[in-house]
Amino acid sequence: MAFKLGLTGSIGMGKSTTAQIFADLGCAVWDADAAVHRIYGVGGAAVPAMAALLPDAVIEGAVSRDVLKQHIMADPSVLKQIEAIVHPLVAADRAAFIDDATADILVFDIPLLFETGGDKGMDASVTVYVDEDTQRARVMARGTMSEAQFEAIRAKQMPIAEKRARADYEIETDTPDHARSQVEALLDSIRSRMAETGD
Repeated sequence: MAFKLGLTGSIGMGKSTTAQIFADLGCAVWDADAAVHRIYGVGGAAVPAMAALLPDAVIEGAVSRDVLKQHIMADPSVLKQIEAIVHPLVAADRAAFIDDATADILVFDIPLLFETGGDKGMDASVTVYVDEDTQRARVMARGTMSEAQFEAIRAKQMPIAEKRARADYEIETDTPDHARSQVEALLDSIRSRMAETGD
């Protein structure tokens, strides 16, 4: 049995970079955001149902997230209908990943791991974090959003202190080398546990 590790953090905390470190060290990584992109893309599993629900949201054979956001802003109740389509398809994508994976440790990169109760299906969870100033500087350096947009996103996310408190492990992503050394130690710890329990 493979070990299932849930990976989470908040915007600008280095989650994607840390997920890549896990992959580089031999783990299989499933990315929740990438799964949504797959099912929204041309030929994706969500396209027919979304076309039936919101025909204008499907553009050139793919679901437009921007159009979905406009519908949700106009009528917040639409979100529940979208989630009813998307959540089962994302779950199916995750199940297929588990079936196909051959690594001993499977990492699930899920931004809303605790908010959605996704941690309950994991053997352990890990939260990545940095200090607030570094977080803000990283997000602003991307040049993709304003300070107000960043604050709005952060306000919707579970406070990082709470995520750290709920996680079994935590990784500080202040520098790439420090993050990597912590991931290596974490994997050694998990593999030792697996050896002891015979998993």
